[in-house]
Amino acid sequence: MTSPQSGSLSTHAYQDPTPMPADVPKVAELGVTSAPLKSAAFFFGAYCKEFNDDFMLCKNESRDPGHCLKEGRRVTRCATDLITKMRENCLQQFDSHWECLERNNQEYHLCRKPERTLNSCMFEKLGLTKMIPGSPAGQPPIHEVQNPIYKGIQK
Repeated sequence: MTSPQSGSLSTHAYQDPTPMPADVPKVAELGVTSAPLKSAAFFFGAYCKEFNDDFMLCKNESRDPGHCLKEGRRVTRCATDLITKMRENCLQQFDSHWECLERNNQEYHLCRKPERTLNSCMFEKLGLTKMIPGSPAGQPPIHEVQNPIYKGIQK
């Protein structure tokens, strides 16, 4: 037999009651959704490279989640700085690109036109270029191809 139970759905956001250790620096969260993060992802790689590398080396040292909190906070602080600079310098291009990603199931190939304007603005104003790791040498990166040919994945 089953007995009915009342629902336990809460309308309040969950907050972990465990305080952060005192030696971990305080840092605010980014406050953006997945589309702006995906729009800025390749620029994060260029802008925050040293912090990302330190964090990944730290994660390889230990499986303890608390071991790399300081390095993780540095990455978050760097990402916050980049998002702020993108909003100050390329707000219109940044907004149009991440809104396109939001509308198109976060598919890059459907948003190449706003991506090109964002890439040129980021290069002109911040000196950052979009580099895709593992791109074939001697060929233009996929985001710079003017007339790409799309094929079905299955043959």
